[in-house]
Order: sequence, then C-alpha cells, then structure tokens
Amino acid sequence: MIHEVGKISSVLGPVIHAKVSEKVQMLELVEVGEDRLVGEIVRLKGNEIVIQVYEDTTGVTPGAEVYGSGMPLSVELGPGLISSIYDGIQRPLEEIKKSAGYVIKRGIKLPSLNRDKKYLFTPEVKAGENLKPGQIIGTVKENERIIHRITVPPDISGILKKIVKEGEYTVDDDIGFLDTEKGEKTLQLYHKWPVRQPRPIKNRLLANIPLITGQRVIDTLFPLVKGGTVVVPGGFGTGKTLVEHQLAKWSDADVVVYIGCGERGNEMTDVLNEFPKLKDPETGKPLMDRTILIANTSNMPVAAREASIYTGITLAEYYRDQGYHVAVMADSTSRWAEALRELSGRMEEMPAEEGFPAYLPTRLAEFYERASYTETLSGKKGSVTIVGAVSPPGGDFSEPVTQHTKRFVRNFWALDRDLANARHYPAISWIDSYSGYVDEVKDWWTEHGDPEWYELRNTIFDLLQQDARLQQVVKLVGADVLPDKQRLILEVCTLFKNAFLQQSAFDQVDMYASVKKQVKMLKIIVTFYKLALETIEKGATLIKIKRMRVLNDVARMKFNVSNDEVEKLDKLYNKIKREFRRLGEIYERF
Repeated sequence: MIHEVGKISSVLGPVIHAKVSEKVQMLELVEVGEDRLVGEIVRLKGNEIVIQVYEDTTGVTPGAEVYGSGMPLSVELGPGLISSIYDGIQRPLEEIKKSAGYVIKRGIKLPSLNRDKKYLFTPEVKAGENLKPGQIIGTVKENERIIHRITVPPDISGILKKIVKEGEYTVDDDIGFLDTEKGEKTLQLYHKWPVRQPRPIKNRLLANIPLITGQRVIDTLFPLVKGGTVVVPGGFGTGKTLVEHQLAKWSDADVVVYIGCGERGNEMTDVLNEFPKLKDPETGKPLMDRTILIANTSNMPVAAREASIYTGITLAEYYRDQGYHVAVMADSTSRWAEALRELSGRMEEMPAEEGFPAYLPTRLAEFYERASYTETLSGKKGSVTIVGAVSPPGGDFSEPVTQHTKRFVRNFWALDRDLANARHYPAISWIDSYSGYVDEVKDWWTEHGDPEWYELRNTIFDLLQQDARLQQVVKLVGADVLPDKQRLILEVCTLFKNAFLQQSAFDQVDMYASVKKQVKMLKIIVTFYKLALETIEKGATLIKIKRMRVLNDVARMKFNVSNDEVEKLDKLYNKIKREFRRLGEIYERF
C-alpha cells in the first residue's frame, strides 16, 4: 500500500533528496509531491534517501511528502502487451493520448494492461496439481500470431486449490488459487516483475541457430544467433536506426521489443507509421502483431530513459519464458549512458572517463548478459537477442560506451561514414566488423543453406581482404599497372559490394533476401571469380570477361529474382558456366 514515509529536503532536477521516518529499501518505488510523481530510491544513508524521479520535477518543493510502496519499480506482464506502445516506465501512451491528449501530464497514472478487455482463457492444469515456478497453467490467444502462455510467477509454487473453467476473463479476474508455504496466493492472467531483476531460467543452452534478418551483409558475413548480442556503432547519419528498423521488420524473431531510448521523436514516428502497414514475410500478418514499442524520446524525462532498457528487456524475458524467440532493439545505448551520466553528476558521484560514472561497464554488462538461449522453467526453449546501437560522438569508436560494450558482445557491426555518404546501405564495414558466431552457425547453414556456405564465405572474405590491400596500391599508381589477375579481384569485389552487400530497403524485391537466395547469389559470384581466373590463366583478357553479357545479369540478380523465384538463380549459374566454357574453348585452340 502507498503511504507517507518522509518529506523532501532538496530538489536537483530529477534527483530529489528526502528524509524518511519509516524503513524504506533500495530501489523502492516511491511517489513524491502533490502530483505523486513516480521515482525510485537510488541511495540510502541513515534516514536520508536519494530519489530518481521519472517525470519533470518543476514545481516540486522541499517539505513535500514522499510516499513509499514497499516494492521496486516493476512492470505488468500479461496479455495485451503485443502491439502496445509504452514509455520508459510502461505507461501506455495510446491510452494516455485518449485521456490526456498528446502531452503526457505529470503524475498521470494508467494501468499498463487493459483492465476492461476480456480474453478467452483455456486452462491446462487441474486442481490438486503441484505447480512449479514458471509452469504454464493455460493459454490466451493474444492475436493470430501469438498464443500467450499464462505461467505461474517465477517466485512462487505450491498446490493448486482451484482453477477456473475455460471462459473469458479480464487480467484482474482471479483464475486460480495456489496453496504455498507462505499462505494462499491468487493467480491472475498477469503478474508483476521488478525490471532490474533478471527472470530466472532452468539452463543456458548453446546458441547455434542464426537469427535470419534477410540482410545479406549480416546473415552471410556477420551472422547473429538467437540469444546472441551485437553492437551497432556509427556516427550521425550512418544508418544505425535504419539497420535496427530492418532487423525489427524482417528478422525471424517471434516477438520484437523496440526501445527508442533517447532518440529523436521523428524516428519513432517513422516506426509508428510504417509498422502497421508492413507485412511479416513469413506469415503475411501485420508486423505490429509481434511488436512492442518502448518510446522514450529525447524530449522525455531523462530518468525514465535510464529505466527504459530494463523495462524492454524484462518484457522480452517474459515472452522468452513462454518459449518464444525475442529480439530487443535498443536505440541507442549511448543516449541511455548519457542519462546515466547526467543522473550520476546530479548525485555528485566521482566521474570516470568522459564524465561517465565508474559503474558504466557494470551496467552495460548487466544489460547484455540478460541475452541468452535458454531452457525455461516450463521446459520450453526460448531466447532473448539484444541488438544495441551506439552513437559515438564524431564516429569515434574509442569512446567509453563503444569500447566497454565491445567487451560484452560477440558481434560488432561497424557502420562506415564513407559507405553511408556513397549511399551504400546497410553501411556495415566489411573491414572493421566481425562476428563471433560463425563457427556456431556453420552446421545450420550447411543443413538449411548450402554445404559449401562456409567455404564460399571464406573465399569472398579473402577476396575482400585482398581488395582492401590492392586499393592502397591503386590510390598510388592506378589500376592499369596491375596484372589481370589482381584487377579481376578488384572487379569481382566491386561486383560483390554492389550486387550483394548493398541492399535497398525500399525495393519490394531487394528489401528482404531469403536464405536460399543469399547462398545462391554468393555461389554465383564466387563461381564467376573462379571461372574468370581459370579463363585468364588460359590466355583470356579481363576486357573480354567484362564484355560478357551474363555479367549484367549477375549485377541485376538482386532486383530481378524474387525470393519465390530462386530457381532462376540456378539457371543463371548454369548460364555463367556455359559462357565461360565457350570463352575458354576459344583460347584452348591456340
């Protein structure tokens, strides 16, 4: 129950100092002032506390009351989360707009989940059963795509005394009663969970299933696994948000949690306008049917920005516990770290590198470590994959947020400003980026893509490395002095960059590439190189090869061949072999 615990002694922006007359706990949720602004306790010293307030504190004065709740900042977990739009502390923005207009009024409180909507609940357990933490007790059809599995909260267990029959219930209705060691507990369609506390799991499993994104540079060169972590650093205008939008749209995750953490409002507006119109490439259903949006833009309270990534990751863990694969897009962790720095400064903590608090690495580790491929408490398999964007000032990858994040992730997709300026998107640098999951996904690609995938990938990577070295020579003396074999490498790499790595987010055919299409395109380009090299060794010139008509077909294959017509790539592959055979036969005669 909310009750008065003390009074405010001083106000410093979103940081409030107060003296309390009753016992309170670290990270306890409190309300302050006449408007009952929401915050949490971040420091305790005797009867003095420091409160981090998630709303604008203008008008709050010393002497105002502080009200304690006895519980930490928590989110409501239950049916109705999918397709919802929340702020950083899970206030429903759509409902706020209906009741208060487009401006969030201070102290406004609305339930995160709709209390009036009824859901058809189908029980899967019977009275008398011994229920364990996280066990599934029934299901609710949240939409055509998501079957919501109602579970026992992870922190309780006991004998089920009663369970309701199949029927329609609101999230507030009692659906069962559990006899626990601490007395009778009521089960409802939802429960609460502290955002800063990771939800328990049964086991961590080896993450070796790739998260297919439909973006060729990612899936083929720098693959990400379900349950993995990746950082996407890049300066202003290099396309961080574009990459995360593409992943949110086209990745094969069951649920996507998109966290707009301190980004510009127009970028979140693009998401809100685009997602309802887009269709899932696998199911044909609207993408919003699997998406939860956390919107905490740059003009919203800075303290709520700090909490937003914990809110998002907790929602993701909840769906993971139901056996779903969840992708979390955090855009961007740099703005989150800036909020951390501002709050740390107001609390007069000793600054470290570039003014960031000394515990920045710890907070980053706590966030990224919540990604995992797991066996849940209910025995199902689920995962949380974290994609974190970083906005280093001036594109300097040596700044603290980027450097510390690299320590805790296994994928690094570095965005290159030169590529972005050349309108090459995704602007992921094939020189500076890396993936630590290639060996883990090798078997999957062998089974579902092509047995030669690993070899093809290594071949093209070797060519790209040679191309980078040759480009240095070209800058000094020009390409004309190079022998045909080396010029062939330059030509093939240019073809690979334009026909494979560059991908249009606005072309209906090219915006998403299936696994089969990707591996066949890669095989065509590598085969073209190998056959061209053999033909040059027989005496042909590079000029003759560049005049081959099939080369134009290779350059246009990403636009001309849809995901449903990949057999056309087999025809193109055979056409390449025929033309090189004819060209080779000409030189074999001499």
